[in-house]
Amino acid sequence: MSDRANLRFDLLAGATTAAVVIPKAMAYATIAGLPVQAGLYTAFIPMLLYAFLGSSRVLSVSTTTTLAILVGAQIGQIAEAADPIRASATLTLLVGAILVAAGVLRLGFVANFISEPVLVGFKAGIGLVIVVDQIPKLLGTHIVKGGFLHNLAAIAKSLPETSWPTLAVALGTIALLVAFEHFAPRWPAPLIAAGLGIAGMALFKLDAYGIAAVGALPKGLPAITLPDIALARELWPGALGIALMSFTETIAAGRAFSSPDEPLPRANRELLATGVANAGGAFLGAMAAGGGTSQTAVNRMAGAKTRLAGVVTALAALLTMLFLAPYIGLMPHATLAAIVIVYSFGLIKPSEFLAIRRVRFMEFRWALIACLAVIALGTLKGILVAIVISLAALARTGSSTRIHILGRKRGTNVFRPLRADHPDDETFAGLLMVRLDGSIYFANAGLVLEKLRPLIEREKPKVVALELGGVPDLEYSALKTLTEAERRIRDFGVSLWLVKLNPDVLEMVQRAPLGATLGREGLVFNMETAVARYLGA
Repeated sequence: MSDRANLRFDLLAGATTAAVVIPKAMAYATIAGLPVQAGLYTAFIPMLLYAFLGSSRVLSVSTTTTLAILVGAQIGQIAEAADPIRASATLTLLVGAILVAAGVLRLGFVANFISEPVLVGFKAGIGLVIVVDQIPKLLGTHIVKGGFLHNLAAIAKSLPETSWPTLAVALGTIALLVAFEHFAPRWPAPLIAAGLGIAGMALFKLDAYGIAAVGALPKGLPAITLPDIALARELWPGALGIALMSFTETIAAGRAFSSPDEPLPRANRELLATGVANAGGAFLGAMAAGGGTSQTAVNRMAGAKTRLAGVVTALAALLTMLFLAPYIGLMPHATLAAIVIVYSFGLIKPSEFLAIRRVRFMEFRWALIACLAVIALGTLKGILVAIVISLAALARTGSSTRIHILGRKRGTNVFRPLRADHPDDETFAGLLMVRLDGSIYFANAGLVLEKLRPLIEREKPKVVALELGGVPDLEYSALKTLTEAERRIRDFGVSLWLVKLNPDVLEMVQRAPLGATLGREGLVFNMETAVARYLGA
C-alpha cells in the first residue's frame, strides 16, 4: 500500500480514536481525583512521544481505567499533605523512570509474571471499585469515602438525598452509550455523549436543576508542572505497581491488535517508549499512561496503518486544549461518571471467570482471590497480592514435576507409564525404570526425591534407571540434592543410572562430582540401552 493511502487511513483513524480517547481520558482523570484537564494532557504528550518511540504500529497510549484507579489510590494516601497535581507529576515521573530503567535492564520478560486468570480477577475487582466510586456522582450525592464496603454503606445512606435530575442525565447517558455499543459500535459514542451533555447544559441551563458541571478548564497549552521530589519516598512503591500494570496492559494491547503481517511489539522497546512517554508527560500535567485495549481496538478498526495515527490523535487533543476548553467545562459530572461506569464494566467479565472454571478450577480460585484482594485491601495492595498469587502459581506449577514408573510395550522399544489398560507391558525384576516430566530446581528437588523414596522402598530394585529426557535444566541446588540421593541409595546397595540426559544437563552432571561417581556406565543414552545393559550384566 502506498504512503499516500496509509496517510489517508491514519488521518481518519487518528481522528476517530481521538473522539473516543479524549472524553474517556478526561473521565478517567476524575477517577484519579485530578482535574479533568489532566486526562486531556495525558491524551496529548504521552500519545505523541510513544508515536515516535514505540514498536507497535497501532497502539494508542493515554490512560486507562486500571491506571486511573491505581493513581487515585496512591494520591489519595497523601492528598492532605501534598498538592494532588504535583503529586501526580511526581508519581508519573517515577513510573516513567522505572519503565526506562526496566527497558535498559531488558526486563521485558516481567510482563509474563502476572498470569491471565489473576489479571482477569484483578481487573474485575478494579471494575467493581470504580463503579462503586462513581455511583455518588450518578446520584448527585456526596459521601465520605473509605473502603469498598464503607462506600457501599455510605451510598445506601445517601439515597434519600438523590438529585433526580442528575440521575436522569446519568441514566440517559448510560442508555445512549449502551445503545451505540450494540447498534453502532464504530461511532464515537463517548464524544457524542459528552457533546450532548455539554449542549444540554448550555441550552437548557441544567445547572439550575442542581446538575453540577466540570467547571472552567484552563485554555491553551499545559503549564510546566515540576514534580515534588520530596514525595518520591512515599510514592515509589505505588509507582512500581503502576509501572508494572502500565507495561502489562501496554504489551497485551500491542500484541492483541498486531496484524499477522506486522512484527509483534518488542517488550524492551515498549518499556523504553512508555517510560519516556510518562516521564515527558509528567512535566506537562499528564497522569500515568499506558496502552489502552479499547482505544487501540478503535484505532485498529478505524484503519490505522502506522504510528502516524497516534500523532493525529495527539494533535486533536492539542486542538481541544487550544479551542474547546471553555465548552468542555460545561460537561455535567454525571455524564463523565456515566462514561466511566460503562467502560469500567468492560473490566468485569463473568464469561472469562466461567471459561477459567471450566478449564481449571484452581486457577478460577486464583482469579477470585485477586478480585477479592482488590475489593478488600485496595488497589495498590491488591496488585501486590496479584503478583504474589501469580508467582505462587508459577512455583506450584513448576513444583508439580510428575514421576512415572515405566514399562516396555511388548515386542517394541516403546517405554510408557505403567497403566491398568496396558497389562502386557514388560517390567524387569531388579530394574526400576522411572521417568521425570518437568523441571527440577531448588524449590521442588526435595519433593521430587521424596516421591521417589517410597517407590524404591516398595520395589527394592538393584538399579534405578532415572530418565531425565523431560527435564530441560538441572539447577545447582537440585543437582546437589540428586547427588545426596545417589549416596543414600548406594548405601543400600542400589545403583542409580541417569538416562537420556539432554546435552546441557549431561554437561552439568559431568562437571559435578556426581558425574565422577556415576562414571560412564551410570550415564545412559536411552532407556532401551539401559535395559540391554541391565539384562546383559
